[in-house]
Amino acid sequence: MTRRVSVLASSAARLLPLRVKSVLDVGAGTGEMAIALQQYRSSLALSGVDVLVRPNTLIPVQAYDGYHLPLASKSIDAVMLIDVLHHCDDPLQVLQECLRVAREGVLIKDHVANNRLQHLVLAFMDWVGNRAHHIALPNNYWSSQQWQEALRDSGAEIKSRVDNLPLYPAPLLWAFGRRLHNFWWIECKASGSNHE
Repeated sequence: MTRRVSVLASSAARLLPLRVKSVLDVGAGTGEMAIALQQYRSSLALSGVDVLVRPNTLIPVQAYDGYHLPLASKSIDAVMLIDVLHHCDDPLQVLQECLRVAREGVLIKDHVANNRLQHLVLAFMDWVGNRAHHIALPNNYWSSQQWQEALRDSGAEIKSRVDNLPLYPAPLLWAFGRRLHNFWWIECKASGSNHE
């Protein structure tokens, strides 16, 4: 595993409640992240969806339109969104779809850009990491306030988080870390479970 995948998988395993048995990876790509998570949580049943299904994925990945998940409401324990929402044309709609199909909650790793410099740094990082894969780069980075509003409008709240994600070695961590990366476990306020 690359350093990034290893750090994200171990963080996801800590955030994901033990009651979760099935996970849908939205924007699954090759399935590398899901397989890495399964190394920490071997009992998880994993599947994925993506707007561009790649050949030879590591988990079953189904095509979807980027807006409507092809699952019934509350049909899977958890949904995982790893660096996906900022690539979406309508991130709020995608978030709400994920909350619709999840029984327990949604695991989100994404960015926060509270000023122009942070936005530019994230746009550069996305361009470097994704230009070769033909991934859409609308650079929809939300500020802290936009994240709070999106969660409120979706009827969700953060239940747990990992704030320190050492994705890069020093000195890259200073330039490209600095609270730009956030990892949350969120649940619907009305239907979030209180059991472990």
